[in-house]
Amino acid sequence: MKKGQIYEGIIERVDFPNKGIVFVPEEEQYVIVKNGIPGQKIRFMINKFKRGNAEGRLLEVLEKSPLETREPVCSIFPACGGCMYQTMPYEEQVKMKEGQIRRIMDPVVKGEYLFEGVKHSPKEFHYRNKMEFSFGDEFKDGPLSLGLHKKGSTYDVLTAGDCQLVHEDMDKILLCVLNYFKERNVSYYKKMQHVGYLRHLLLRRGDTTGEILVNLVTTTQEEYDLTLLVEELLALELEGKIVGILHILNDSLSDVVKSDETRILYGQDFFYEKLLGLEFKITPFSFFQPNSKGAEVLYETVREYIGDIDNQVVFDLFSGTGTIGQVLAPVAKKVIGVEIIEEAVEAAKENAVRNGLSNCKFIAGDVFKVLDEIEEKPDVIVLDPPRDGIHPKALPKILNYGVDKIVYISCKMTSLARDLEMMQLAGYRVEKMTAVDQFCETVHVETVVLLSQQKPDDTIEIDLDLDELDATSAELKATYQEIKDYVLKEFGLKVSSLYISQVKRKCGIEVGENYNLPKSENARVPQCPKEKEEAIKAALKYYAMI
Repeated sequence: MKKGQIYEGIIERVDFPNKGIVFVPEEEQYVIVKNGIPGQKIRFMINKFKRGNAEGRLLEVLEKSPLETREPVCSIFPACGGCMYQTMPYEEQVKMKEGQIRRIMDPVVKGEYLFEGVKHSPKEFHYRNKMEFSFGDEFKDGPLSLGLHKKGSTYDVLTAGDCQLVHEDMDKILLCVLNYFKERNVSYYKKMQHVGYLRHLLLRRGDTTGEILVNLVTTTQEEYDLTLLVEELLALELEGKIVGILHILNDSLSDVVKSDETRILYGQDFFYEKLLGLEFKITPFSFFQPNSKGAEVLYETVREYIGDIDNQVVFDLFSGTGTIGQVLAPVAKKVIGVEIIEEAVEAAKENAVRNGLSNCKFIAGDVFKVLDEIEEKPDVIVLDPPRDGIHPKALPKILNYGVDKIVYISCKMTSLARDLEMMQLAGYRVEKMTAVDQFCETVHVETVVLLSQQKPDDTIEIDLDLDELDATSAELKATYQEIKDYVLKEFGLKVSSLYISQVKRKCGIEVGENYNLPKSENARVPQCPKEKEEAIKAALKYYAMI
C-alpha cells in the first residue's frame, strides 16, 4: 500500500472523531477515511501513513449506506462538512455515538462501570444559539459568499442561507447581510494576502428569550457607512428580536473571531438566555453551551450525578460564565468557580447577582495557580475543561484534594480517556457514565462521568498459598536491557526503563523503592502509552515474570 493508490471499500464503522474504518481485502489492511457514513461504499486515495496506519482521502461515494434513509435537509449538503450525518435517522446517529464512546472508554476504565447511553437533544435541528459564519467566495474569484467552509477546504466558503442547525431568524439575517455587501461590491479579507474588509458574521440568539445579537467582524482597511445595513436588519420579519448590532474591528493576521475594538451600531452589546429557571447575560465572546435545551439536559444530569450536596462546598473548575455552578448553588453550601477568561468571570459574577445567589464565588485565573490561593477545601469537584482536557500539571493538584466525588464533563472523549487514566491511578473509580447529544448531525457529543474515591476499607480478601509463590524471583528473570531488546525486536518499539518499571509495578513485580520516581514533588512523570504497556507485558510473559 503506497501513497496515491486508489481503492474501493465499505465503511464498516465510524470511530471518533469522524474516522471511517475501511477494510481493503487485496491488501488485508484497514484504512482510516474521514467524512463518511457507516455502510457507504466509497472510492478513496491513500494520502498518508500515521503511526503505521494508512489514511485515505474520500474521492467519491459509490453507493449510499443502508442507514441513509432521509433526504438532505439543506442545499449545501454534502459539500459542507457541518452536518455530516443528516441523512441518517437520529436514532442511528445516537447508536453510532454510543459505540464510539464504548470503544474508547471500555479499554481505559478499570473494572465494571454503568454506561447509561446517550441522552437525546430535545431539538434535533435549529438548536444552535451561536454561529460563526465566514465571508469568502465559493470558488476562486467567484461572487461573495457568507456561510461555512467547504468540507476539507480552508478557503472556499459556501453560503449557508438555509442552515438547519440554527433558527430561521439567523438564516434571514445572514442573507440580508450578504445581499447588502454584494450589492455594494465590498471586498472580503483574504487570509494569505492579508487584504480586504469583510471577515465574519457572529450571530447569537437566545433559544428561550428570542433575543438576537448581530456582530459584524471586519478589518479597518476600508470604511463604510453601515447605517443602511442597520435599517435593513431591523426591518426584517423575525420570530425573535434584534437587541444589539455590533461592528467588531479585527486586524489580527490569524483567522480567529476577536475584537480590537467594538462599536455599538444599535441597542446593546449583550442579550439574555434562560436555563433551568435562571437568567444569564451573554456578551459576544462569552462561553455558553451552544444548545440551550441540550444544556438543560446536561446540567440536570450533573445535578443527578453529584447527588446530595447540602452543606457541602463545590469547586466548579473551568467554570466559564458559571452556569453549572449557579445551577448547583441553590442546593449547596457554597460554590467556588475558577475560569481563566476574565470576561467570563465578570459575567458569572453579574449573573449570580441577577439570580439572587449569594453563595457563589468566581475567581479569574489559571486553575493550576488559583488552587494554591484558595483557602477553602472542596467536598465535591465538577470539571468542565476545554477540548484538550486538563493540563497535566493541574490534574494532580485537583486529585490531591481527595474528595469523595468528581463529576467530569467532556466535549472530547479522547481527552477524557487520557485524564481518566491518571485519575484512576490516583485512586478514583469510574462509577457511571453517560453522554448528552448537544451536537446533533455532527461528530461531537458531550460525555459526563461520575468518579468516586476508593477508601482504604474498600478491600478484597483473598487466600494465597505462599509456598506456591516465588515472590522474589520475577525481577531476576530478565534485565531491563533484555526487556528493551525483546520489545524492539518483536514490536519495533523503543521503551524506557521508566516505562518498564511502571508496568512492573502494575503487574505486582517488586521494583526498587525510589526507582525512576520523580526528583521533586511537583515533577511530571510521563505515563507509559497503552501500546508500549502491552508490548512490555508481552515481554514479561515471555520471560515468565508474570
